[in-house]
Amino acid sequence: MSRVPTVKLSGGLEICRIINGMWQVSGAHGAVNTAKAVEAMQNYVDAGLTTFDMADIYGPAEEIFGQFNSQLKSTLSGKDIPAVQSLTKYVPRPGPMDRKVVEKALQHSMTRMQVDFLDCVQFHWWDYRDKRYLDALGHLSDLQQEGVIRELALTNFDTQRLEEITNRGIRISSNQVQYSLIDQRPAARMEQFCLANNIQLLTYGTLAGGLLSERYVGKAEPKSRAELDTASLSKYKNVIDSWGGWRLFQELLVALETAARRQGCSVASVATRYVLDRPAVGGVIVGCRLGVAGAGQHISDSVRSCSPDLLLTAEDHSAIEAVTRRSRDLMALIGDCGDEYRS
Repeated sequence: MSRVPTVKLSGGLEICRIINGMWQVSGAHGAVNTAKAVEAMQNYVDAGLTTFDMADIYGPAEEIFGQFNSQLKSTLSGKDIPAVQSLTKYVPRPGPMDRKVVEKALQHSMTRMQVDFLDCVQFHWWDYRDKRYLDALGHLSDLQQEGVIRELALTNFDTQRLEEITNRGIRISSNQVQYSLIDQRPAARMEQFCLANNIQLLTYGTLAGGLLSERYVGKAEPKSRAELDTASLSKYKNVIDSWGGWRLFQELLVALETAARRQGCSVASVATRYVLDRPAVGGVIVGCRLGVAGAGQHISDSVRSCSPDLLLTAEDHSAIEAVTRRSRDLMALIGDCGDEYRS
């Protein structure tokens, strides 16, 4: 097993700085063979990538993790069982947020994941005008004190609400937000607050669904559904359009490819490392290719991106930022982190 750098969250849970994202099994990226997905998880753990990110709304993600977790325990024993960390999300529909509702949701996740407690619950709320998110977080905080949850975290909350929640005495370990070379909104306000309050940023979209890779260098702009055939590609192509368009994106890819050649790594590794090096970023979530061909290179790129000998130089930064500074201001266009999910 490789030594993948880790970060310790405020409640003491140690997680990998490269996190295996399981949104790909939600159904939005095509059919998933559960048995193959469970089998493929072992390849990530063998590479030292032992932290998995999922959600109650990611289709069978929690169940797939549960089957894998159970399989680990049944085939290995004692010290031979590798420590595996599971980060899930609680994404309730609008409605009453009394303790029984919250407890029932967490118990459902624990049953699916085949665990006795939850390593980390990342809470998401759709509508800030409905202040019952504070009720839910109050109950989650109580359940954390009772040992049901180890880490209490957020997903796609903005800086204003993050400050509001923290000021109520609720300890938040991390906030999962979109952060990449294309979307650098967390740098505007959120990073500073997180650094001051021991909150880690766990970032997604860092590779723009795979668009930030050699595959797209010098390629014509994809526009059809056939070319943008996954939820990730479609989503992040829209982000690129807002950011500055395909022509500017090609300039960014050239800068990344040049840096990658200097560093002896892939474009994906450079793009990941750039975000890993940002203040307050604890980890980058990279989508798992569970049961999909080509996962070996994907895993290798992830491990390489956090290697101590991959150090982006001042020349690398200068070339990259010469492109990104010419992009549009997504903070002005979209708003703070997570605002894209709210009207």
